Amino acid sequence: MYAPTQTMTRRTTLKALGITLGAAALAYPHLGNTSSPGKVITVWKTPSCGCCKDWVSHLRDAGFQVVTNDVSDTAPVRQKLGLPAKFGSCHTARAGGYVLEGHVPAQDVKRLLREKPDAIGLAVPGMPAGSPGMEMQGDMLGARDAFDVVLVNADGSSRIFQSYPAKAGKKSRATS
Repeated sequence: MYAPTQTMTRRTTLKALGITLGAAALAYPHLGNTSSPGKVITVWKTPSCGCCKDWVSHLRDAGFQVVTNDVSDTAPVRQKLGLPAKFGSCHTARAGGYVLEGHVPAQDVKRLLREKPDAIGLAVPGMPAGSPGMEMQGDMLGARDAFDVVLVNADGSSRIFQSYPAKAGKKSRATS
């Protein structure tokens, strides 16, 4: 008579533990392997790069969970992830199985994850002024150089994914 009560208690305890762990996985999807691959972005950047930190803030402001890794050089990461060097910039990231290189706007990352094209990922080669993380200040506040976000195909070729036109900054009023 004592044994069935013990077994029932053990079953009840295990069931309660399973329910608790399942609820935790739903409440905290960024933990462990239960994470939603499209919402977590892993970034490799150099520790002293201010524009990389600003790009990470841009992604977080857009609702992404960002994990950063400080490295002395992002080129080996880019190479390991299969992105041709010609698309290189100052930081490399991975989201939903795609590589993100440079100052890719969050809205384009969301579109990539929604459309799921057969590609390596997105890149904004170089560091265009006014792109996310490269915002202008002072007299040039809001200014932007024209730039393209390119979709990098599996064979290393690319095509324009999204174009951003140049934009003039807001001139501050000079007082005399």
